[in-house]
Amino acid sequence: MTKQKTASDFLLFLRSWAARPLEVAAIAPSSRRLAVAMTTEIGPLSGNVLELGPGTGAFTRALLRNGVYEDNLILVERNPAFAMLLRERFPSATLIEGDAQHLALPAVKSVGAAISGLPLLSMPAQTVRAILASVFHHLAEDGSLFQFTYGPRCPISLQVLRELGLKASFRRWVPLNLPPASVYRISRNSA
Repeated sequence: MTKQKTASDFLLFLRSWAARPLEVAAIAPSSRRLAVAMTTEIGPLSGNVLELGPGTGAFTRALLRNGVYEDNLILVERNPAFAMLLRERFPSATLIEGDAQHLALPAVKSVGAAISGLPLLSMPAQTVRAILASVFHHLAEDGSLFQFTYGPRCPISLQVLRELGLKASFRRWVPLNLPPASVYRISRNSA
């Protein structure tokens, strides 16, 4: 990505944050290091990949670098400015302009993996529960959701995880992101 594109992404991100700080909940797009940490376990064998809140596409580009086919990407973005940018950058991906808690996927057999750039820490528990229930409704039995957070622990409460039969495992710490972030894998609890 060119420096000009990076600068324009940063300005778009900053304008979106200024307009809706709780929805965007970050002051800059995710770094390449965080994108690698979020997507390292996902590749072409994952099949369809669901991405919640792709923003300017930092994680989307990392998925493509990992060999995920663009037409296997399902991007869910509710910010109209980001959705327009994503439509231009990833024309073969399926773009759903809407809210992740009311997710209705087009005729997709199964989603092998999911990643989320959503600011779960700034959302009410019932919204987080609805988003996770929706994602795991579409996710293959052995599929996982990868979520990052700027907080000191998993952004999903133990209560919500238990209610949905899920577990969280810490994957990576990314200190060179602005701000530093942690990555968690959320999967079904086999017990």
